Amino acid sequence: MSSQPAIKIPQFKSISLLRKLARVVKDHIKSCRAIRQYRLEEKQFIEAGGTSRFPHYSHYPCLTDKNASIPFERHYFYHPAWACRVLRDISPVIHIDISSIFSFAGNISAFFPTIYYEYQPPKVELEDLSADRIDLCALTFPDNSVQCLSCMHVIEHVGLGRYGDPLDPDGDLKAASELARVLAPNGHLLYVSPMAEFPRLEFNAHRVYSYSQVLSMFPTLEVVEFACVRDDETQGGLIRHASENLLKGQVNACGCFHFRKPA
Repeated sequence: MSSQPAIKIPQFKSISLLRKLARVVKDHIKSCRAIRQYRLEEKQFIEAGGTSRFPHYSHYPCLTDKNASIPFERHYFYHPAWACRVLRDISPVIHIDISSIFSFAGNISAFFPTIYYEYQPPKVELEDLSADRIDLCALTFPDNSVQCLSCMHVIEHVGLGRYGDPLDPDGDLKAASELARVLAPNGHLLYVSPMAEFPRLEFNAHRVYSYSQVLSMFPTLEVVEFACVRDDETQGGLIRHASENLLKGQVNACGCFHFRKPA
């Protein structure tokens, strides 16, 4: 009976567990303080007559919104903002988006007719926006047929089963090949994924790519622009026309590529 090679599964370290427990305790203390403050402010508000104009009163505690500034998820704020600016310059007759954040498709449909495709398509009724189902690993478009296409923060998930798709270690490579296949000569592809200096797989959440890995997935396309959002807010916001050297030392950056297929 042949022996199978051992697969090393990362083990949780004691220090990692202690850090997680410390965060849990810290969050619990913070929550208790927030609840006490909520009760105090509710009492003050009622005593000031704040409920006199509303016959129906109920509780809807919002305990985590008192911040010095509005928090936001950097990847998902900056990469659609980047894509909108690129599309403004391209000004497509029609745009096709495959599984990017859905609000992006809704926003750009105000300016360009947009077709949104998703493995789990939403039901939507909005002028100049339609949605349909598609398998990114087997696109139904003919070769060289799509003039303007986006697929952002998607490919890194394909084949990991997270969204109900079949497990496939090469799912991301197949998806990238399909995007390049259907793109028309002189056509534009906007691609976004997590990036780092050194690539890694975090099962079953996503893959994180190096700059060279992304280029190797699209060998027939040329890079018009690479934009980058580095790890944290102290390292700037969206950096356009960036150098790949900005990925040095990064572990969870966001890479935005504007590709074009040569004529």
